[in-house]
Amino acid sequence: MKTFLELTKPGITRLVVLTATAGFVLGTTGEIDLGLLVSLLVGTGLVASGTNALNQWWERDVDALMRRTRHRPLPSGRIGQGPALVFGAGLAAVGCAELFLLVNPLTALLAFLTVVSYVLVYTPLKRKSPLATIVGSFPGALPILGGWTAARDALSLEGWVLFNIMFLWQVPHFLALGWMYREDYRRGGLKMLSVVDPTGGSSGRQALLYALALLPASLMPGIWGLTGAASLIAGSALGALLVGTAYSFAREATSGRARRLFLASLAYLPVLLGVMIVERLAA
Repeated sequence: MKTFLELTKPGITRLVVLTATAGFVLGTTGEIDLGLLVSLLVGTGLVASGTNALNQWWERDVDALMRRTRHRPLPSGRIGQGPALVFGAGLAAVGCAELFLLVNPLTALLAFLTVVSYVLVYTPLKRKSPLATIVGSFPGALPILGGWTAARDALSLEGWVLFNIMFLWQVPHFLALGWMYREDYRRGGLKMLSVVDPTGGSSGRQALLYALALLPASLMPGIWGLTGAASLIAGSALGALLVGTAYSFAREATSGRARRLFLASLAYLPVLLGVMIVERLAA
């Protein structure tokens, strides 16, 4: 059981569930429908878990070459390819079906697009182009939009505002991670930006560019009236922190500066979304 749980990448799945929760809470007008929220989170958690398992199944050969991932269930031989594939596909399928039946078809469609774009587009693209980081930000931003459509049963500009925050946040987050583990990615044959540009100049510039774009994007929910003053303050402070660490990384691409940027990005998302959720529930 523990081995199957590892395939789901619980830490990433929890973050995906948090983003879906934020989308749902901010998209709700009136009282929170707890039953609908639970259905959303169960379905989203299943889809995220299945997607992560399928990702590990696809990259089992790459994971075996990298120190950071060689002890995962597939490269370590603790689980076979067949069971991992069935497990991942089954979770994703059940999650999409649950969302279709208990939430709404639009949210289920977004979940399905998440699986397809992450597993069949982003995952193989990592072996071919550093653009994979940008492409992978699309499926990574869909869960918060799925939370919004679960509440509204429709796409709207406010939902895309939340999507934009998630999209922009992922780039400096993963560029920092890419620089920290650049030697591992090189061993694995992945064409990450940190591998094709060993100076770190491109990684630093792009991280700073997206962090700068994220700062005003973080304020948009407050400007649109989805959140209030607390979220504006949190967005400003967290955005400034991210810009500052990204600027430091852009000036000199060292592992220490990349780690500080990575840690700042880890703090940014749960804190900002947590403030938004609490502020909305307290309104």
